[in-house]
Amino acid sequence: MRQFTAVVNPAAGGSSGTAALLPLARLLREAGAELDTRYSRSLDHARELAREAGAQGRVVLAVGGDGMAGCVGGALSGTAARFGLVPAGRGNDFARALGLPTDAAGLAEVLLHGAPRPVDTIEVSSAAHGGAAVLGSVYAGVDAVANRHANTSRLLRGAASYYAGGLRAVAAWRPAGYRITVDGAEHAYHGYTVVAANSGYYGFGRLVAPGARVDDGLLDVVVIRHGPKRLFFTIMEELRTGAHLHRPQVEVLRGREVRIEADRPLPYGADGEVDGALPVTARVRPGALNVLC
Repeated sequence: MRQFTAVVNPAAGGSSGTAALLPLARLLREAGAELDTRYSRSLDHARELAREAGAQGRVVLAVGGDGMAGCVGGALSGTAARFGLVPAGRGNDFARALGLPTDAAGLAEVLLHGAPRPVDTIEVSSAAHGGAAVLGSVYAGVDAVANRHANTSRLLRGAASYYAGGLRAVAAWRPAGYRITVDGAEHAYHGYTVVAANSGYYGFGRLVAPGARVDDGLLDVVVIRHGPKRLFFTIMEELRTGAHLHRPQVEVLRGREVRIEADRPLPYGADGEVDGALPVTARVRPGALNVLC
């Protein structure tokens, strides 16, 4: 029987994280599994807890949203550790890409009996923040600004915080000049954002890269070029279904290594967390993480 260590997001630990974990914990223990719950003091502490548990041969569960999933999964990238997700955040986009059950019983079945599946991770590096591994996507532009607003919102939660953050970001946005290098080939654009996607979803369930697969060894690089702001809002709605790919303002590149630069300091984010400013390089690490899914 598997032994689990659940690493709980410090932000979610007192509310949604515990709420998601309690019914699952009961089912795991009733099945005879051992579960140890660890509350992290910070994301760096969460990485430390994850590596420690993984080195002991335990299945490491990330309890939280995409930031926590990327943090814990990134810490285990390149190791033999087994990784599981307990979605308890606002977006849960990587869990959505994996097709994980949303009910405790279905998720318990996956964690108890599911076979580990090798999936890709993204190695992210920048001059300001060194290197780290993440799971879902790296994005640079108006969406990173919007996500920063959503993460710092005290009045709104869930989809409402992303929508309000997006309105605020787009209202103040002016087109950026991007230089994107994909596997050594340079591309220049004027526009809103660049997303290097390992997973198809980001930003609270938006299907930004419908062709992205978590195990194909490639990143889908989605570029939204300049256009009227009213059109950008239309594209944001089309992201729910992937219909935006039919717009001439949207282009998709594919490759193993992507470098994103801009003509002014722009924030970039990864897995729901805004980490720094451009330039940034994203490299795929094929099959680097063993996920129960």
